[in-house]
Amino acid sequence: MAIQFTAHEVKDQLKDKRKLKQFLSDLFTAEGQGLKSLHYVFCTDAYLLEINKQFLQHDTYTDIVTFEMGEDPEVTEGEIYLSVDRVTENAEKFGVPFNHELHRVIFHGALHLCGFKDKSKKEAALMRSKEEEYLNKYFGK
Repeated sequence: MAIQFTAHEVKDQLKDKRKLKQFLSDLFTAEGQGLKSLHYVFCTDAYLLEINKQFLQHDTYTDIVTFEMGEDPEVTEGEIYLSVDRVTENAEKFGVPFNHELHRVIFHGALHLCGFKDKSKKEAALMRSKEEEYLNKYFGK
């Protein structure tokens, strides 16, 4: 199992990557999802907008785009793209620390790969609940 973090045209703002990798591995185990590989790419709004247009035909800014790259639904091989610009703006908008919002989005992408959706109100409420659960576990609340 390999978890990677790459900063593309943005400053690397992650601290304690070893702890985060172990936590993400544990998240997948707790959710009953196998994990072969996971690659997070932290990027700009402009870069993620191009990915959103090219692969999802969405011409909108977003904080995250998640791709399952593998063929086995039981074992994740994922790529997750996160806009640091969106995370920064959302942290300000919601009045939370940048680091908190960054980890919320990191866990959000992992939860998508574990099968959680957020299209309906019910799905979105469960997703938010799971994000909070993992944020509290990660930050020791």
